[in-house]
Amino acid sequence: MSKDPRAEALIGKFVNYIMLDGKKSLAIQLLNETFEEIKSKGQKDPEWIFMKAMENVMPKIEVRPKRVGWSIYQVPQEVKSKRQLFLAAKWILESVRSKKWTSFPKLLASELIDAANEWGNAVKKKLDVYKMAEANKAFARFARM
Repeated sequence: MSKDPRAEALIGKFVNYIMLDGKKSLAIQLLNETFEEIKSKGQKDPEWIFMKAMENVMPKIEVRPKRVGWSIYQVPQEVKSKRQLFLAAKWILESVRSKKWTSFPKLLASELIDAANEWGNAVKKKLDVYKMAEANKAFARFARM
């Protein structure tokens, strides 16, 4: 499907996140239909769009709850690469599954194109996480405890 081994691994992982009830062949079919939909919307390389969308949605920092004494603080921390991929896929698929007005491949194609262009619900979710981390950066000192 793709020439880039990194893209191939990312697409394979994304297929696993799409999959429900162990139906991997259906998940692969949905992703292929999504790539066809991206092509029909005038984009030349759907894999590049996919990679760009994932790159734009992957968070570098997030807030995690940390208990200090009797209080729980939201502490900003760096996100490991595996979790970045998980969060990006989760946010994109949540955005797609929350809409019901048309087929899954069309919705996923439009969300991936939006994310590649740095707008859409998944990118908004990433920016919300960054705002939360910025608001709680005073508690960053608790991350090392």
